[in-house]
Amino acid sequence: MSNRLLAGLPLDDITRLIANIHNVQVSVGTVLYEPGEIIKNIYFPNDSLISLWALVEERMTLEVALVGCEGVLGSSAALGNNVSGVRAIVQRAGTVSCIDSEHFCTEFNKNFTLQKIIYCYNNILLAQVIQIAVCSRFHLLEARLARSLLTTRDRLQSEKFHLTHEFLAHALGVRRVGVTKAASALQQKQIITYSRGNIEIIDAYGLEMVSCRCYELTKNIGGNTLSNYFI
Repeated sequence: MSNRLLAGLPLDDITRLIANIHNVQVSVGTVLYEPGEIIKNIYFPNDSLISLWALVEERMTLEVALVGCEGVLGSSAALGNNVSGVRAIVQRAGTVSCIDSEHFCTEFNKNFTLQKIIYCYNNILLAQVIQIAVCSRFHLLEARLARSLLTTRDRLQSEKFHLTHEFLAHALGVRRVGVTKAASALQQKQIITYSRGNIEIIDAYGLEMVSCRCYELTKNIGGNTLSNYFI
């Protein structure tokens, strides 16, 4: 188990949770939640990456957050909201540690450390959602794509990953042709290589220069706030 939120719990607390947790293998494109769906399970990604999409009129989408090994999916059920507001779709295959929401809520109500971590993480997630919403409204697609690629790199801790044009188009809320043009511009600047969905960042500094400041802001939100809870 490599989820950092779970690793931040004291041994006694994690032992009680583990009794009700099991690992699940998830593949790219698997939908864990749909908007309006009751949250039946809480997911702690280990080596997988989950993209959260807001849906507009059930056809247009926009990625509002990414959840990796630093986070948790569905914890709002313990805060009184057991209905998903987003589509949660697997961006990178791997494993998630899964626990029934009823068991999670029971442990949450009596575990002060878990409460602190979950409240902290949810505040971070909300701040990121707000920043990405601002970014999507005011910044150019090339800068937004650079931000998205940098965030994905940070979550996966790898310069190489797989993202199709179609997935990126849904995540950024644009047409595929827009993603193609933006990715081609980054490739012409020799910042990335991109072929058949296989992306490699070859100039991370250059990519940060292209990205808007939203990348730095969202990165600092998480790093500065949760550092006190991770051990």
